[in-house]
Amino acid sequence: MTKLIDGRALADKILVDLRRRVARLARQGIRPRLAVILVGNDPASVLYVRRKGKAAKAIGLRFTLVKLPARVPRRALLEKIKKLQIKPDLAGLIVQLPLPKTLNHPEVLNAIRPEIDVDCLTDVNLGKLMRGAPDFIPPTPAAILAILKSLRCQLLGSNITIVGTGLLVGRPLAMLCMQAGASVTTVNSRSGGLKEKCRAADIIISAVGIPNLIRGNMVKPRAIVIDAGSGLVGNKVAGDVHLPSVQRIAAAVTPTPGGVGPLTVAKLLENTVRCAERLW
Repeated sequence: MTKLIDGRALADKILVDLRRRVARLARQGIRPRLAVILVGNDPASVLYVRRKGKAAKAIGLRFTLVKLPARVPRRALLEKIKKLQIKPDLAGLIVQLPLPKTLNHPEVLNAIRPEIDVDCLTDVNLGKLMRGAPDFIPPTPAAILAILKSLRCQLLGSNITIVGTGLLVGRPLAMLCMQAGASVTTVNSRSGGLKEKCRAADIIISAVGIPNLIRGNMVKPRAIVIDAGSGLVGNKVAGDVHLPSVQRIAAAVTPTPGGVGPLTVAKLLENTVRCAERLW
C-alpha cells in the first residue's frame, strides 16, 4: 500500500523545537525578526508569504512584510533591501520569487547579506553549498531531504530523477543528492524522454509547477515520488503529481497541499532561528 507522506506532521515536530529555541532567545533579550519583500501581487506568492508570516509568528519570531508594486524600479528595490538590513534584530531576509522579469535576479538576491540569506540564494551561499560546506540548506531541498530521511531512504547508490532545474529547488537539490552519493538525472523544459527518465528512477522529485505532469505510467513500481511543484488552479493549490494514478504504483508519495509545502516553511524558519543563534 502506498504511503501518503504527512508533511504537516513532520513540520510540526520542527516547529515545536523552534518555539523552544525562540523562547530561549527571548529570555536572553533577543527577539529575532524575519522580513519578506513581496514585489507585485502574484496570487501564489501572496499565499506563500501569508503562510510564512503566520508560521513565524506562531513560533515567536517577529515578522515584517514589505509590499512593493510590480513596476518598482530596480534601484528602489535595492535601496529597500539595504534599509531593511539596518534593523538590528533582523535574522532573516527573503525576496520572494518569482520577481517580475524586468528586475535583475542576481543583483537583487546578492544585495542580501549572506549571513541572513535564509533562502540560500546569494552567490556566496550557493557557492558554499556547491563545495559541500553550506551554512544553510535552501528550505525546499532541505524539506525534501527531511522527507527522504523520514522514509529511511538510502541516497547512496539511488537513481534520482529531478524534474526542474530552477535555482530554488532543482539545481541545489541535484548537488546535495550527488554529494550524498546518488546518481542524479535532471530534466528541464527542453529535455526529451521525460517518461523514460522517470521510469528509470528509484526517486522522482518534480518541481516545475505544471499540474498533473507526473502520472502513474511514468513511475516504476515501489518508487518514491516527491511533489515539490505548486501553483494555483483557480483558488486551489495544485502540484505536479497526479496523485490518484501515482498512488497505485509508488511506495510513497507526497500530496499537494500538505506534503513538501509545510515542511519548506518549517525549514525556512529553522534557517532563521539558526541564523539568530549564530548572530547573537
